[in-house]
Amino acid sequence: MVIWKQPCLKMICHFSINHIILLVLSPLVFFACQSNYVPKPHGYYRIDFPEKEYRIFDTAFPYTFEYPVYAKIVRDSSRGAEPYWINIVYNPYHAQLHISYKIINKNLAIYLNDSHTLVNKHIQKANAISQREYIDTVENVFGLVYEISGTDAASTYQFYLTDSTKNFVRGALYFDLVPNNDSLAPVIAFLKKDVEHMITTFRWKDESNFRHKVIGSRK
Repeated sequence: MVIWKQPCLKMICHFSINHIILLVLSPLVFFACQSNYVPKPHGYYRIDFPEKEYRIFDTAFPYTFEYPVYAKIVRDSSRGAEPYWINIVYNPYHAQLHISYKIINKNLAIYLNDSHTLVNKHIQKANAISQREYIDTVENVFGLVYEISGTDAASTYQFYLTDSTKNFVRGALYFDLVPNNDSLAPVIAFLKKDVEHMITTFRWKDESNFRHKVIGSRK
């Protein structure tokens, strides 16, 4: 049984004395200065997206899932990367979904707290953060998905998945561009569907079905 719970929205307000003064003076300026200026409607660049088509990531890893054919998976070669850490690269859209994996050893609470802390780092640039629970009792996959709203937010979508006893996976979507999420809104919405498809097709593998090796490594 798979359940997506309703999102819980946390509004983030950044007010200062300058904001308050501006709110007070705005009506006065409006009536004092009249002009014929007509604002143009907000629009986006037209982007032609491909049809949704997926393939299976099923290697010598402790997890498997489906990802889009227009993306590629590469080993995470960043400093501090661990086995089973990967990046799902969306080259046409200058985006990457960073996936990290941890083995639970009576320290699940630490991983949960770390995920929460990493999301909170975006509060200064965010307008709101919503979260949804994901529950798949059949495949033993449970998690929490965060959607971060805000023009300058560096990461708009993050999540973690776990079986609560052995495995823990965290994901974060980033763009290799200066954040401007208003103009990136169509791309964000397009990739969000891919990330959610990945989550709903995510499966853990028995230890007997995978070996300790990393993408690109040799025996």
